[in-house]
Amino acid sequence: MNSTDGQSAPSTPQGGKLARWLVIALLCAMLVAACILGYLGWTSTDTSVPASGYVALVLGVVFSLIVGVGLMALVFYSSRKGYDEPAVLIREQESDGEDGPGRS
Repeated sequence: MNSTDGQSAPSTPQGGKLARWLVIALLCAMLVAACILGYLGWTSTDTSVPASGYVALVLGVVFSLIVGVGLMALVFYSSRKGYDEPAVLIREQESDGEDGPGRS
């Protein structure tokens, strides 16, 4: 379409909506498959987990959460303090009348 007639072309064609729905459907199918595999893996054996196994599981989850929260806190801190800005080269100013090292 011409931009002078007051109407603009749509920003996303119909194929974009179809692709979006296909991606959502694929992700939902993968989630269902992961849940089914998890359930089958959980119920396929009759082995009981000792108390030390549950303690190790809880400690692993807590440690992972502490590391994740700490790293995210560092990301936000460095972003607010400006440490994430791109590096800038600061050139030294050349002196006109001074003799540098190695000069007589």
